[in-house]
Amino acid sequence: MKKNVKIAFFDAKPYDRAWFGAALKDPLFADTDFDIEYFDSKLSAATARLAQGHDAVCAFVNDRIDRDVAAQLEAAGIRLVALRCAGYNNVDLEAMWERIHVARVPAYSPHSVAEHTVALLQTLNRKVHVAYNRIRDGNFALAGLVGRDLYGKTAGIIGTGKIGKILARILSGYGMRILLSDPCPDGEFAEELGAKYVDRDTLYRQSDVISLHCPLTPENRYMINEQSIALMKREAIILNTGRGGLIDTRALVEALKGDRIRGAGLDVYEEEERYFFEDWSMAPIRDDILARLIQLPNVVLTAHQAFLTEEALGEIARVTLSNIRDWAQGKALPNEICYHCEEDGKYPGCIRESSGSCWTDEPAAETSRSRPEDTRIHGVPVCTKAFSPESERFGDEDDPCADGSE
Repeated sequence: MKKNVKIAFFDAKPYDRAWFGAALKDPLFADTDFDIEYFDSKLSAATARLAQGHDAVCAFVNDRIDRDVAAQLEAAGIRLVALRCAGYNNVDLEAMWERIHVARVPAYSPHSVAEHTVALLQTLNRKVHVAYNRIRDGNFALAGLVGRDLYGKTAGIIGTGKIGKILARILSGYGMRILLSDPCPDGEFAEELGAKYVDRDTLYRQSDVISLHCPLTPENRYMINEQSIALMKREAIILNTGRGGLIDTRALVEALKGDRIRGAGLDVYEEEERYFFEDWSMAPIRDDILARLIQLPNVVLTAHQAFLTEEALGEIARVTLSNIRDWAQGKALPNEICYHCEEDGKYPGCIRESSGSCWTDEPAAETSRSRPEDTRIHGVPVCTKAFSPESERFGDEDDPCADGSE
């Protein structure tokens, strides 16, 4: 008998509908009847009521699932939040513990992000964006469009997970010298590529191109700041397709205005939640820093689209639906996450290997729903730290310590 699952799909875009619609026809899901209701609205405390009458919620990076939303979803009967993304810093995992399962898509297409990074680099380096706009105005002059050969220059890559390694291979193919920085260095990879692991200060000083591909942790927050920029070459180009919070944007803008560095190619922004993925063409941009970035000629900014390829969208849809199907059929959830997973994926009472899930749907030990600060699950206290969507909880497919693979 086919399982029927009603899904409230938030922040739905045309490409989501298209690729999930195509994935539903895959014979892989012939044993499950997915009943998807698409909502344009982001998931928040104001829209959580739309989940009423559904079994699961499908959410994206800018859907905010805090303690209030978690309580509303639980009251609505939701037992699974299926994230169609790798990052989960927008989810209060402590509030979800033993209430609602959370699963994600840990990897989809690292090639898409690495290739987009190169697109940003070459657009900046050869000033393609400037030339394109000039020619549309009938200006075919070449003055001011001088670029630089990448051959023989030095590329510094911070974070050598899947995406960072693919980018290193691409830039090595350009004939660039490759410097790497990572808390979990892969010496075999570096030797194979002829690259070298160095400390960050050395990378900042020697690199002509600096690309960020690491998770947002307390140690990494604002790694690009006034002090680190002061170490860089004046011809340096900074690329960020990782996390917006890796860069102190105010310091970056000042450096760009003062020609302290050559340029910046950005696919993420630390305050992107309000603007990215939406059409603001008929409204003013009230974020002064974002508005300044858009105006600077030595900046190329895209709206978190590095993942947006046919291959990635297809994989996101397939894995998300697989997560929902497995949950509905009571199977193991290999892509489930909980707040205990934030450390090293284990804690003394972890039952994932034996049960296939971070926790079972059996009645929990005595807990206080009204006073979460008193809650203890299986003898482990629930973390009561204040939830912040800019927290370090963003284990993504470019985390080198996750599996060490490319």
